[in-house]
Amino acid sequence: MGRLLDALDDLKLTDNTIVVFVSDHGYHLGAHGLWQKSDLFEGSARVPLIIASPDNDAARGKTTQSLTELVDLYPTLSELCGIEAPPQVAGQSVVSVLQNPDRTLRDEAYSVTECRTVRRWDKSKFLGRSIRTDRYRYTEWDEGSYGVELYDYEKDPEEFTNLAYDPEYADLMAKMRRRLHERQREANQDRL
Repeated sequence: MGRLLDALDDLKLTDNTIVVFVSDHGYHLGAHGLWQKSDLFEGSARVPLIIASPDNDAARGKTTQSLTELVDLYPTLSELCGIEAPPQVAGQSVVSVLQNPDRTLRDEAYSVTECRTVRRWDKSKFLGRSIRTDRYRYTEWDEGSYGVELYDYEKDPEEFTNLAYDPEYADLMAKMRRRLHERQREANQDRL
């Protein structure tokens, strides 16, 4: 990425070029006893995202802790290009974070994946949905009928201890469940 940006500088293209580097999500190679990417652990839900544009010199070389989602790319690129995004486009522009990496764009990030390791009795597939805040991740598999998970990244960054059934976290579970279902409804509404 650094060589690409240096080449743009050398060719005097930096002032009118936007570069976005994003990759597929992680690939478990035995972590949590898993193979491939059929889960919603941090290692497979998180993706790298680097944006370099003429408008974000103040943030050049800096990182942010702000949560974002891949649906934020379209409105971000639209804003950077001076094009109004259509109203039906999901996501939020991250330009404010590019201008100041200390800003926060979202309180949570929403992720969805198809479960590939377990099937229902009739062999049909189902989804896992997850909401990630700066500290916690809450996940439901098939609306919770195939399990729920809650991880505290401050105490357990490797996600080894599922707190979903710990009574001490009942209030947090209810809050995270409510927010997950709200985000699910919003995502379904965006598809209409």
